[in-house]
Order: sequence, then C-alpha cells, then structure tokens
Amino acid sequence: MSSTVSLAADVWSYELHPEVWLVVGAIAALGVYAVRSIGPLVVTDGAPVVTRRQVAAFWVGVVALFGAASWPMHDIAEEALYSVHAVQHLLIVFIIPPLFLIAMPEWLARLVILDDSRTARVLRVLTRPLVAGIVFNVLQILNFWTVVVNYSTENGAFHYSMHLAMFLSAVLMWFPVIGPLPELQMSEPGKMLYLFLMSIVPTVPAAWLTFAEGSVYAAYDHADRLWGISVTSDQQAAGFVTKVVGGFYLWGLIALRFFRYATRQRAADDDRRRRVVAPPVLSSRDVERALAEAGDAPPEPVLGG
Repeated sequence: MSSTVSLAADVWSYELHPEVWLVVGAIAALGVYAVRSIGPLVVTDGAPVVTRRQVAAFWVGVVALFGAASWPMHDIAEEALYSVHAVQHLLIVFIIPPLFLIAMPEWLARLVILDDSRTARVLRVLTRPLVAGIVFNVLQILNFWTVVVNYSTENGAFHYSMHLAMFLSAVLMWFPVIGPLPELQMSEPGKMLYLFLMSIVPTVPAAWLTFAEGSVYAAYDHADRLWGISVTSDQQAAGFVTKVVGGFYLWGLIALRFFRYATRQRAADDDRRRRVVAPPVLSSRDVERALAEAGDAPPEPVLGG
C-alpha cells in the first residue's frame, strides 16, 4: 500500500515541463501574430481575417495541446499507466490536429503551402491522401512497438520527438479531409472511405493489447500499481481507448459526413426537379390570341337565323 501511495505522490507532484510551455506559448504567439500582423496585409477585400469559429477552434486546440503534453497527463502517461498514454495519443492525433486545421484561415494556408518554395512543394506531396495515410499509419504502428514504448519512457527527448512526429503525421492525414484549401481536399465519398481506412490499422495492435496475457511493456510493469490498476487491466483499457473510442470517433465522423452528403444530394435533386418546368396547358383563348398576334385570326363564327 505504501508503494502505491509513493507512486501516486510522485505522479501528482507538480512538474513544470518548461519545454511544453515554450512550444505551446510559441504556437499561441505565432497564431496571434499571423492574425494581427499578416492577415490585414493579405485580406484586403473587406472580408474578416478570421472567423469566430476559427478563433474558438484555435484556442481550444492550444488548451488541449497543453493539457495533453504537460502535467499531470504527461507524467501519469509516461510513468504509471499506459491507458493514459493511449488517451494522450488519442488527443494528439484525432482531436488537436483537426482543431488547428479548422482554425487555419485559407489565406494563411496559401502563404505556407501554395507558393513556389521547396518546402511548399514537399508539403503538397506529403498532404496527398496516399502519402499522408502511409506516413500516419507507419507511425501508429511504431508507437505500439515494445522497444519504442519502453525507450520513450526512459528518454524524454525521444518521447517528445515521437509525439511531435505523431502530431505532424496526423496534421498531414487530416489535411485532405478538413484542410483549409478546398482544391487539396478529397470528394465527400473519398473522405468517408479514407477515414474508414485510417481506422483499420490501429485496431490491430489495439486488439493485441486487449487480449495479451501478462505485461507487454516492461516500463509499465510496476509493483506499486497506481490506484490499484493491474497491468492487464491497464493494457485492456489502452486497447479499448485505441480500438473502440478511436474507432467509433472516426466512424462517427464518417456517419456525420454521410448524412450531410446525403442531405446535400437530396436538396440538389429537389432543386433540379423544381427547375424542370412542365409545358403549359393552353386554353382556346390562348390559341386565338396567339393566332391573332400572328395575323391569322380565325374567322368569326356565323350565326344562323
């Protein structure tokens, strides 16, 4: 019991993580600078530099990133429970990148991606669905590899590098789905298929975690279990978060897009049907009027008497 208390006291002891404050603060400062200093110079047609939705998405993303990368989530995920590590990764790849992409205005994306620099050309290649999907899934598999997981708990620089790589790969993966540049997005059916494919690969290691017997990662096999959660239960919870929560999240987005797409298609069909005007039904007076205007009026009827 005392060992459990010591581990709990250790992970709940506040740790500053100045590198997280530095990175998150830099992201926030760059966002504010882009909107206040660059945006007004680029957007000159009276349109807003950013919308309220973009501002809200940006700050929610900043707060979520800080929460996922700093104390206490980072410390519990790195030192005690792999299930919290899975939640941390869920935020890094499925929640935070879409928020930042929603927050990015189109003018800023065009400045970064669609110029003629070598960096822009590389980004255009990396955001292609096939390339982005492969990069994302390779890193997802590596993230479950025993050697990688154990070493990341021992080396802080490697741990943060893996998180950064996962985050950037997730940005690339989401770009064809929700990116700010319409011409680089896929069609709606393509987006649904793409998201479905992105949900398949992580389920393999998640199933392995769920049904594994004994400890999979030595770094999380502590004798002093935090909150009394066993190694097996911790691994099963991590598999549940990765497979069920992550999978249903993507499938929910697919369903939402399907219903929106079906609604738009139905509205477009109704609009097309309304535009098809039925041929008018002419009365005898309409015919007589038309003939009179043409100079070939019908003869007056002769009354008998």
